[in-house]
Amino acid sequence: MQLIVSAGSILAIVLWGIFAPGHLGAVFDGALALITRNFGWLYLWVVLGLVVLALVLAMSRYGDLKLGAEDEEPEFSMGTWFAMLFAAGMGIGLVFWGVAEPISHYGTPPPGIAPNTPEAAGAAMRYSFFHWGMHPWAVYSIVALTIAFFQFRRGGSALVSTAVEALPWAPVRKLGPVVNVLAVIATAFGVAASLGMGALQINSGLHALLGVPISEFSQVAIIVVTTVLFLGSALSGIGRGIKWLSNINIGLAALLTLAVFLLGPTVAIIDTLTTTLGSYVSEFVRMSLRMTPFRDSNWVGGWTIFYWAWWVSWSPFVGLFIARVSRGRTVREFVLGTVLAPSLAAFVWFSVFGGTALTMEIMQGVPIADAVAADISTALFAMFDALPGGMLMSGVATVLVMLFFVTSGDSAVLVLGTMSTGGQADPSARVKIAWGLLISGIAISLLLAGGLKAVQTATIVFALPFTVVIVLMAVALWRGLREDYEDEQRRERALRRRMREIVDHPPAPGRAP
Repeated sequence: MQLIVSAGSILAIVLWGIFAPGHLGAVFDGALALITRNFGWLYLWVVLGLVVLALVLAMSRYGDLKLGAEDEEPEFSMGTWFAMLFAAGMGIGLVFWGVAEPISHYGTPPPGIAPNTPEAAGAAMRYSFFHWGMHPWAVYSIVALTIAFFQFRRGGSALVSTAVEALPWAPVRKLGPVVNVLAVIATAFGVAASLGMGALQINSGLHALLGVPISEFSQVAIIVVTTVLFLGSALSGIGRGIKWLSNINIGLAALLTLAVFLLGPTVAIIDTLTTTLGSYVSEFVRMSLRMTPFRDSNWVGGWTIFYWAWWVSWSPFVGLFIARVSRGRTVREFVLGTVLAPSLAAFVWFSVFGGTALTMEIMQGVPIADAVAADISTALFAMFDALPGGMLMSGVATVLVMLFFVTSGDSAVLVLGTMSTGGQADPSARVKIAWGLLISGIAISLLLAGGLKAVQTATIVFALPFTVVIVLMAVALWRGLREDYEDEQRRERALRRRMREIVDHPPAPGRAP
């Protein structure tokens, strides 16, 4: 039933976007204005609360609890584990926005900062760190940790509803099926948003390399071809296709980052990382709770609120996938590996790519801002054109986006199949194919309904109800960790008492203790 309801709802929206794209765009625009105006504060408070909760859990007494049996070892090595969670979590987005976001903020900075100034450049890098650092990864981490805890320690299903059904309030427990449907819809649209952006950037890369025209036809063709690829990977299983592609992704991303670091303004990149990290830490709380009640500005809604909604919509997908590959790790190891480590990787990425682009724009007069204004998906390739070996790096970046597209798609197919079939760890090939076609259909319909703007709008709209679900999951996680910790403490005290009794009153010779 959940499969029919969720897939049917998504199919209806896909058909709506294909046959009446203008109407779909208008409805979503109205919903976006309503949500941003009335519920933007909710996204800010919830996401900041998840950051605090993740840090508290990492440092708390609950950190030694293991996600599984006490003697269980992790299924994947640390490197492979990180590669898979990073590729699934935000691979396409980092490549797309690594240059485009800092340059966009430089020309249109947060309210109160003059555009195209050194202050705007500093704010551009600081907000890029903010949007791609600890906040998104905390959202993923808490959702993933909750799913992993109730699945591996309590023997529950690999479903978002398992945590909600563990709460003591009967009316909330009855919402399990609704929660699963919301998770599926949020996941489908969140993934489609990334696939849509990936198609735009692949089109720009192929245009720079081969002269392929930038058009809706090209973007639809790219989605069709890459859908075939990620379905093939998904059908091969998590231990083969997803694992191998994730490792290749990380390797290519590291090589591309190293190339830009060495061929670009190396010292300026190091200075950018150092300065921005300091300002990010010092402005952390202020950025986390910033709204603009006394300004007529859409900046926070268009950037921060969109990103927080995007991470929320991706969280059931990324959370379930990370949980699937994290059995055997402790809570502390899990949180540090899913919050701090990927945040540092994102900081390095933006320092290298965003710092290089801003240095070229400000110090060398390279017109990257003009390229962003004309077509935001071309930002990365405009920067490569001004570097030695730019054509080769453009080719590598295009391949990287395609691989991230495939790893995101095949991970999403696995997760959507699991969530819509009652928690099956390996859904049937038919279910995987159906979900692959549906999320590709969403990406196509949203692109036809208004391009990147429609993708962003749909993400914010469908993420709102799932924000409440995440709050319930966080409450269930805290209660569950506290209960299990207290149970372990009671068992340890009982064992110590028994040992003292044996020492104080040893059994008679020939009798078992």
